[in-house]
Amino acid sequence: MSACTAVNLPYMNKRIITILLMLFGLTPSLLYGQIDSDQLGSWYIYFWKTQLAEKQWGFQGDIQYRNWNILGDLEQLLIRGGVTYTPKNTEVLLTVGYANINTGQYGQRLTSTIMENRIYQEALLPNTIGKFHFTHRFRYEQRIMYNQEFRTRYRYNLFLNIPLKGNTIDVKSPYLALYNELFINGQNSYGQTTNTYFDRNRFYAGIGYKAQKNLKFQLAVMKQTTNNYSKNQLQISGHHSF
Repeated sequence: MSACTAVNLPYMNKRIITILLMLFGLTPSLLYGQIDSDQLGSWYIYFWKTQLAEKQWGFQGDIQYRNWNILGDLEQLLIRGGVTYTPKNTEVLLTVGYANINTGQYGQRLTSTIMENRIYQEALLPNTIGKFHFTHRFRYEQRIMYNQEFRTRYRYNLFLNIPLKGNTIDVKSPYLALYNELFINGQNSYGQTTNTYFDRNRFYAGIGYKAQKNLKFQLAVMKQTTNNYSKNQLQISGHHSF
């Protein structure tokens, strides 16, 4: 064996290992391998909504402080808001809005974040059958991420609220709050990165309480499943309309 060949062997071995990892799709799992799926995360959320005098136009939005742990290890800080419109003689709510999201790396404690700007359009369609209060939400997102190519995403969420007393959610009454949301990528590749159309799924189960006519609170656990990990999140949220 020549000296030249001996020198190149370690380099060639590294290249072969890297290619094999890419072929078997192991790169994402290595990237997310340090995320502790058993660690409970936390999302603290404030939702707000208001209608203008004519009641067809309005505004809505939310602020979400998401942590990889209970507090302090930032997963995301999300600020979102939009203009709403309700067609006459319907309960449908249409929204066009914008969101700014800063995403932190697991375990980095705010040392670095990735910023995303997002434009979205959505439709909320409520439906009540007896004591079962359903809402369908369809959302289309256009995502502009720092140093990455433009991409889109489709989301469908089925909400279900069930009052624990009677058939309606009245003031000072508890209710069961459930939802499942499916995320589908608009592209299966961007740049030199290959992706799947399935992005993630969120299943949420909790207890809600209507404190006032225009104010509700929810305490729940949400299980988020992606291609790379599955993790439970404690969620505490306030829902305010004015």
